[in-house]
Amino acid sequence: MLHLLYILAFTVLAFLAVGNLIRSLVTVGIESQRPQQFRANNRYASYPRSQAVPHPELLDEYGNIVNEPLLVMRSLTVQDAREQLDALYKSSPGGSDEGGELA
Repeated sequence: MLHLLYILAFTVLAFLAVGNLIRSLVTVGIESQRPQQFRANNRYASYPRSQAVPHPELLDEYGNIVNEPLLVMRSLTVQDAREQLDALYKSSPGGSDEGGELA
């Protein structure tokens, strides 16, 4: 009899948890479809977005916001990348060229 009570209790808890999960997903879906001005119901609504403090990495040395890409990637060939990695390995304290190449 006690086993049935445990099964019933955990079944009820499972249904409550799944119901709460579905309700949360629906709420997040509805909130994501609303325009930005209607989302300001939370406790942070008193802080205007225009006066929000940006992350320090987005500021230059004078405190102005940097308006340029922060990551610039250039294309490398496989051979160039391999040469750079080999140079790093050989310049490291344990790196030596005694073993030769494995390829």
